[in-house]
Amino acid sequence: MRQAVEARARHLGLDLVRVTTPDAVPALRERLSAWLAAGHHGEMAWMVDRADQRADPATLWPGVRSVVMLGMTYSPETNPLSLLALKNRGAIAAYAQRRDYHEVLKGKLKELGGYLSAKGDVRVKVFVDTAPVMEKPLAAAAGLGWQGKHTVLISREHGNWLLLGAIYTSADLVADKPEDDHCGSCRRCLDICPTAAFPAPYQLDARRCISYLTIEHEGPIAPEFRDLIGNRIFGCDDCLAICPWNKFAVIAAEGRLGARADLAAPPLAELARLDDAAFRTRFAGTPVKRTGRDRFLRNVLIAIGNSGDVSLAVEAESCLSDASPLVRGMAVWALGRLADAAVVHDLFNRYAIGETDADVRAEWRAARDYVGNTAA
Repeated sequence: MRQAVEARARHLGLDLVRVTTPDAVPALRERLSAWLAAGHHGEMAWMVDRADQRADPATLWPGVRSVVMLGMTYSPETNPLSLLALKNRGAIAAYAQRRDYHEVLKGKLKELGGYLSAKGDVRVKVFVDTAPVMEKPLAAAAGLGWQGKHTVLISREHGNWLLLGAIYTSADLVADKPEDDHCGSCRRCLDICPTAAFPAPYQLDARRCISYLTIEHEGPIAPEFRDLIGNRIFGCDDCLAICPWNKFAVIAAEGRLGARADLAAPPLAELARLDDAAFRTRFAGTPVKRTGRDRFLRNVLIAIGNSGDVSLAVEAESCLSDASPLVRGMAVWALGRLADAAVVHDLFNRYAIGETDADVRAEWRAARDYVGNTAA
């Protein structure tokens, strides 16, 4: 049965397949509880909800006897770090420059699960990042790789560019051994993080992570992080891209996971002009769409403010009357970085007086103070 599942997985284009047991990570409950107690999950309340099921696969589904962990590579065609120098363009995380992996990977897992169910007369449940499943610890227990110091799974065969999925099954399959940790003394992923999101090796404080801030965080991004975000408008690949194990990575063979050329480094000026309909059309079928237009434009305007390109000030100014206070507030911040004091004071008199949102009013006061201090 195990050999048949492996052969079928390879036929479906899955790069890695290993098996573990539901009780293979006995320390998971304690580790998860400590992480949540420290508040490192930020606003991700869904990490707290059903935490007991995350910590114990048998609690999620009592019928599980084996966990088949699967991985697909999405290794980018070019080095994501090269995008950071393109200040008037946006940097989108490599996984989000392509079709939403949930659709691609889940389809393959459903087909594999159906094959396993029919061949072995067993029950299966398929998960791709949409249920309380701790994919990375389970993948490490199954031997797909190990969780690196940046907490992401690293494979000796594919580096850390992996998409993970799980099949819970009632079949008793032969389990694999966990992979040893091969990070050694390397700490490149920790040192490159712009926002110091790793309080210690193997620990991530999501509240400081640019991926969390630009994707999961719903409100204004704290001023202390805005300069550090640079031109990253959706996610961050820094700690992934620097990993030396990526020298073994190969470009994704799955055609549907090929990067879209128009998402490699889109001009910030174009993105700042997107209304909701245009946003949905441009990012249809990609992970970017789920964040929503307002949060995405928040990120774009922060990148505009960091660009140093005064020609982009007009794009920020056009957003001052946007229906979303989140967009208006970041437009104000961007103008404070690009426009001179006279322009900011003129815009303050035109827009700030009638502003009803407290956060946007605070951004106006901060922008006026900022240009006043820089002019002095």
